[in-house]
Amino acid sequence: LASQAIGAGKRAELGVYLGAGLAVALVLGVLTIGVGGLVAQALPLLAARDDAGEAARLYLRLRVLGAPVVLAFVAIRELRYGEGDMRSPMVAGLVGNAVNIAFNYLFVMVLAWGVRGSAYATLRGHAMELVGVALAQVRAGFSVRGTRLGHVLERRDVGVPTGLQFLLEMGSFSLLTVIISTLGEVQMAAHHIAIQVIHFSFLPTVALAEAGSVLAGQAVGAGHDGLVKTVARNALGASTLYTGAWTLGLVLAGPWLVALFTDDPELAPVALVLLYVAAVFQIADGAATVARGVLRGAGDAKVPAQLGVLCAWVFTPPLAWGLGRVLGLGALGGWVGLSCEILTLALLCWWRLEHDRWLPAAAAARERLRTGMLRGAPLGEVPELGVAPAERGASVSFGG
Repeated sequence: LASQAIGAGKRAELGVYLGAGLAVALVLGVLTIGVGGLVAQALPLLAARDDAGEAARLYLRLRVLGAPVVLAFVAIRELRYGEGDMRSPMVAGLVGNAVNIAFNYLFVMVLAWGVRGSAYATLRGHAMELVGVALAQVRAGFSVRGTRLGHVLERRDVGVPTGLQFLLEMGSFSLLTVIISTLGEVQMAAHHIAIQVIHFSFLPTVALAEAGSVLAGQAVGAGHDGLVKTVARNALGASTLYTGAWTLGLVLAGPWLVALFTDDPELAPVALVLLYVAAVFQIADGAATVARGVLRGAGDAKVPAQLGVLCAWVFTPPLAWGLGRVLGLGALGGWVGLSCEILTLALLCWWRLEHDRWLPAAAAARERLRTGMLRGAPLGEVPELGVAPAERGASVSFGG
């Protein structure tokens, strides 16, 4: 929403979006504290030992108190992203992590406070992240005046589909983990090793998707829909170079990567096979991530979210159960399902992108901005929106 407003030359909208984001952060944060407290009380029932269950309960009960702080940080961070400022959130994150590490050492290693100390340290780290982005936003202007319920509802229209997508996709992946956990300790350990390795491969593609989302939003807001596919293809090119290198690396260095985690003769071969499967879907994973980010930036959030949820539940848990448990392939069966999910999603999202199925959503986003402008325009002034900059004597710069 912020990037679209900037593309349309409507920076005044940023303050009301920030106000709406902070309002949502406060409400969801308070709800999270309440729900998290109830979940914390139930954690001892899930633990194999009483002391482990009590430690988990204490840790979650304390950590959940930071929910409003974390969500406020996210609200401001996303606004900074929308303005093209990636550096300030990065610096805030680095400083917050440094504070977290320092206080963890003090509270856990020096004062011996255990999980209580770790929770306190993490809360301090989150607070420092919020301070960092808040200072950056103050320098850019921190006014939230004019925020109305309509701005909150606009966030709902874009955010709810994406939030449900992430929730349901993580539910599918969690079910995959549960299924693999029933197949034995070796299969579960191999699954965790492979997941830790591919974290390093997919996180940079998320960054490329964020950048593509920002630039696509600016293009849509400025009425330059033709630039959306250019942004997507450039992001795809960068993603493919990176993920392609990881594909080659997993194939050639797979045994060495597994050896970093274990030398168990039973576990290592299973983990190595999973890394080889991951090598198969690396490029498709980056492509799917980039496409969904660009589509969201263009205002097309609902259908890509539906596609993600559909692929996640049609392929991953059923194949994990059928191939892994029934046919006896173990964790490999689950990862075959994961590969099918990712490859299918990448094809569907890129088909939607290349065939311009996102254009109605982009037009709706501009109409939303136009009506917002008209509501805030002085009498007799009608702002232009969706007209090429050359036609209205203005210029639009797409940073980065």
